[in-house]
Parts: sequence; C-alpha cells; structure tokens
Amino acid sequence: MAGIFETKLAELGVTLPDAPAPAANYVPFVQVGDLVHVSGQISNNADGFITGKLGQTMTADEGAAAAKTCAISLLAQAKAACGGDLDRLVRVVKLVGFVNSTADFSDQPKVINGASDFMVEALGDAGRHARSAVSAASLPFGVAVEIEGIFQIK
Repeated sequence: MAGIFETKLAELGVTLPDAPAPAANYVPFVQVGDLVHVSGQISNNADGFITGKLGQTMTADEGAAAAKTCAISLLAQAKAACGGDLDRLVRVVKLVGFVNSTADFSDQPKVINGASDFMVEALGDAGRHARSAVSAASLPFGVAVEIEGIFQIK
C-alpha cells in the first residue's frame, strides 16, 4: 500500500524511479542523526541527460522543467535513505541549486523554482525549505541543472 507522499506523487502522475547510482567516488546520501544529505542530482529524464546552457540554448521555463527532474531524483534518494518508506520523511530542509548559465543570465531562482514548486506540490508543508540558487559556468556532462538537498527523516 502506498503511503501519503507516494499517493500524492501518483496523483501528480509521478512514479519515483530507483535512486540513481553515484557516477564517481562518493555516496548518494549520508545520514547524520535525523538529517539526510543527498548528493547533487543532475537533470535527466527517460531520454538521458537534459543538457543546455540557460540564457543561450534554454529558456528559464525549460530550465525549471529540468530542475523538476532533479527534485524527483532527490526524492528517490530520500526514499532510499528511508528504507523505501517515503512517509518517514519529515521535511525538506534545504535545496542548493546550480544552474548552467551564461554570465548575463539572472533568472537562476526562476529555474530552481521548478524543484521548489514541485516539492511543495508533492509534499505540502513538508516540502517548504530554505534554498540557494546559483549560476555555474558549466556542470557535469553539460547538464542544465544540478541540485543537492538536505532532508529530515524519522
């Protein structure tokens, strides 16, 4: 039987994928007490990496859609940290979003809103979080967005 959060995700048409494996010598998450620190999740979908540079080859709305895919991967990692029971999630504490963008692009917050809005839509008040949204000259594999997160679990 699906829990409260996964039922809400299903209503939104989202099924969490298996938590992505790390691409190098690091772990996907570390739990310290009741906090889970999730490594950066990069923008991807069924077709592969979502690549591009905001302000050059992508619009802020396209970037926000890419950021939403990062949020889905973050939740998949949080679910793994919860032993498969996403209802152990207490709240999203903080997201740090990196946007592959040109020097004159200034809508990084609008891009990362794609993840923030999704977290609140999917998790309600438990999805409200502190946040940073910063520009990056480039990101791994040329992806558009990378987001890391801190979650509180029980």
